[in-house]
Amino acid sequence: MAREFPDECRIVRATVEMLPELLELEEACFSAPWTRKMMEAELTGNQFARFLVATVHQEVVPSDGTIVGYHCFWIVFEELRLMNLAVHASMRRRGVGRALAIEAISMGLAHAATRAVLEVRSSNEPAQRLYRQLGFVPVSTRRSYYTNPIEDAVLMAMDPLVMPAGSQQTRIAGGEGVIPAQ
Repeated sequence: MAREFPDECRIVRATVEMLPELLELEEACFSAPWTRKMMEAELTGNQFARFLVATVHQEVVPSDGTIVGYHCFWIVFEELRLMNLAVHASMRRRGVGRALAIEAISMGLAHAATRAVLEVRSSNEPAQRLYRQLGFVPVSTRRSYYTNPIEDAVLMAMDPLVMPAGSQQTRIAGGEGVIPAQ
């Protein structure tokens, strides 16, 4: 059962100044994390990339920073491609990942995307469950896609792209939005 989502949480657009905190979260969440150069390229050099972060006041989560989650995704013409979604271990199962994914779907729809795709580790059942709840379905397996450890990827898609039933999308007006309670 999901715990109540903190009222203090916000979704904002990521900036290069957030890179140290983003890298720290990346390294904590992934066994084969993106490098600084890779993440910086997504923030500054990829015209298709969108990068959002979920932030809270420091007293809500015991860490040195305020970033508790992030989502990097691409909108490439008619396709929304969910790239990396990470949530601080202490904030999982509280709606952070769901809110970030819903915001990506909302932005994809606003930019005329008609379908969405993603890859997820075959062992990552919590992520697969989240994506299924949002309306994604498994479509194929990519053998030995991931490294450290070597593992298959489950390719999931949402076609057509639609807002998940019962979801409240966040609004990033003026660069900031409030994540709705789940």
